Order: sequence, then structure tokens, then C-alpha cells
Amino acid sequence: MITIGISGAGLFAESFIPLFAKHPLVERVVLADLIPDRLAEVAARHGITETAASHADLCASDVDAVAIFAQRHLHGPLTLEALEAGKHVYCAVPIASSPSDVEQIVGTVERTGLVYASGETSYYYPHTIYCRDRYAAGDFGAFVYGEGNYLHDMTHGFYTAFQHSGGEQWRRVAGFPPMFYPTHSTGAVLGVTGARVTEVSCLGYTDTEDDGVFGVGRNEWDNPFSNQTALMRTDDGGMMRINEFRRSGWRGRHGSNPLTIYGTLASYEENAGSQLWVDRQDGPTDVSEILACAAHTRDTEAADAADRAGLHEVLREDFNSRYASVHPTDRLPQVYAGLRNGHLGSHHFLADDFVRAAQTRSVPPVNVWEAAKFALPGLLAHASSLAGGKQLEVPDLGDAPPDLPRLDLSIPVEELID
Repeated sequence: MITIGISGAGLFAESFIPLFAKHPLVERVVLADLIPDRLAEVAARHGITETAASHADLCASDVDAVAIFAQRHLHGPLTLEALEAGKHVYCAVPIASSPSDVEQIVGTVERTGLVYASGETSYYYPHTIYCRDRYAAGDFGAFVYGEGNYLHDMTHGFYTAFQHSGGEQWRRVAGFPPMFYPTHSTGAVLGVTGARVTEVSCLGYTDTEDDGVFGVGRNEWDNPFSNQTALMRTDDGGMMRINEFRRSGWRGRHGSNPLTIYGTLASYEENAGSQLWVDRQDGPTDVSEILACAAHTRDTEAADAADRAGLHEVLREDFNSRYASVHPTDRLPQVYAGLRNGHLGSHHFLADDFVRAAQTRSVPPVNVWEAAKFALPGLLAHASSLAGGKQLEVPDLGDAPPDLPRLDLSIPVEELID
């Protein structure tokens, strides 16, 4: 059994508090937040009796692991602080906002032997699972080209979200460069093929809206770009195009992350209205039905949380989704069947991965080396866009060492209880 500290008491953390607190391998949860009133309110709502006033206090406590749900630009420093304190780490994406922090996190995990799990939801999106299984079976043939997209307009809930977490100076962090948050896009493609990006060239769209978010002098990064498009080379000889758009007149029926993958034998294509498997010989087959997530059977909790946060409809959908038929639900703790899920059914799997990995000291599927592969291309892409599209090399931080045990998801969770 392990103990977990949760750093940050915002809406995203509230989606995971019950998943950690009720996991059969977790005996105790401690909640931390810098805002005392919010900390007390959220702790009371979830029956959490132990709290900490800061991330530093949480790291100084006796918890075994820390789950980080702070603002995205803080992930790198907070992760390093937790690792150096000897804690296993689960962190919402991205892993960090600078190549040096990413490299230092990977090195610290390698040095300490601690478990790091990334909260990249796209790894467990139905279309990623479906394509990953078919790619592993050889159905795609060789990988040729992939398109990963995160098409999330600022008006689709991002203003509210940044105001909720950023306080009076929320615009200073809302201008976060889109390519600093690329992992829903890169993770979807690389989560299918297992490849890594070797080179990137990126262009940026200089924002024209007068809301004080994007532009030199308006945010912490002097970032002028609200939209960025990158072309990437992968080490298996393939190509990727990644779109990170925050001004986009687009809204899809299957979420904000449409995915396309072309192979030499078959392809997967997705747009606002359809999800198609396209075979070179037999043509297209609509697979939307098997990839559709069921409506949540207990939506009162989700609706209450959404109302409290004033969530836009798009974000309400993100935080309230169940499983699709391709999700391997048999591996999950039975208690999860009645708990709120989100982001196309991914939350349950990410939480379970981390708890199991921390308990068994094994490497989870979305580990620190995968998190680096997902994030580094975007960080270099932003540098490329500032240089007018100059092609840049992406550092290779390697893979999980072969001698480290991998998480065995075939073992029933009940058999892992001390």
C-alpha cells in the first residue's frame, strides 16, 4: 500500500482525487494547495482529512508519491522538487516547459530509480488504442505519415480555466506558447508507433485578437503565436504534422484532437463527423461506433463540479466521459466502475497505471522517457517558429533501460495488495 499527496486542488485534481483515494493500493491521501479556502473546501468535499499548505510542505511530508496538478508552466520545477524529496511522481502534461528541465527530470528518475508517470490522456483515447493495436498487428504496414491536432479555441473554456488558476494576472500565463503543450497531438501519433521525433520545423500564426493574451510583452514568454504548425521527421522514416491551435473555428464530434495515420497498407482518418479505417484493398470502414465513449451513468457529480467552475460545454464534455468498447476495462479496480471518468475514458487508466507502478516500482506505459518524447518536439518547434521555421534537431533522451521491470497489467490489482 502507498500514500499519495495531491499538489493542487483545482478542477482537474478533483477529477483524480477519488481515483487515488479509492484505489485499493492507496491507504492515505494528503491534499495541498496555496489557497487556504479552496484547500479546505475541496478537502471537505472529498473527505480528505490531511492537508498541506504548499507543495514544499507536501514534499517534506511522509507520503510516498506526489501527483501534480498545478499550472502547466510550473510542472518542471515542482516535479524536480518532488523527485529530489524521494517521491514517486505523477504529473499532468506537459512534463516541463524547457528542454533543460526535461533532461534534468529524466536524469533524476534514472539516478534515483523513482517512478514517474505522465498524465497524457491521449495515450488512452479510443482512437489511439484502436490504432496502436492495429499497428502492432501489422495492419497499417510501415508508418508513413501522421497528423496530430489539438484544436482548442480560447473561447471554448480556456479563458475561464486560466482565470480560475492564474488569478488577477491570468493573461500572463494564458499566453503559454501552443507548442509548449503539444502532447495531446504528439502523444496520439507516437503513442501508436512508439517512434520518436528527430527533426522539426515550425511556423507560427501571429495573433490578431485584442484580448491581451498573445503578443510580445503580454505574457511570460513574449509569445506572439496563438496557432503553430510543425512538420516533424520520425526515427522510423515517417513524417508528422502537428497543429496546436488556440484560435480555431473548429469543433469536432469526437473531441478536439482529430487524428490521422497513413501506413503503406492502411490508414486511419478522422474529422469532425467520422472516424474511418481505410484499407488499401477494401476501402473505408466507419469505426465510429466502436470508438464512441458511453454517456456517463452518474453525471450528477460531474455536473456539480462543472457548475462550480463555470465550465464551457466543451470542457464539460472533456471531464465527463465513460469507456468505449476498445478500452481494456477488465484490468481496472472494480471500484472504478462507479467513479467519474473523463477525457475520452482515460482518467481511470492513468490513475491505475501510476498507483500500480509506484506500488511495484515498475515502469508505467507513459513513463518519463515517453513524456520526454512527447514534449521535446514541441519545445524545439516553438524555437523553430521564432526562427522563421528553421529546422532543428530534437534531443534523444533514450528509452526506459531494459533492465527495469515494466508494469504488468495482467496481474489483478487485488493480488498486489500488501
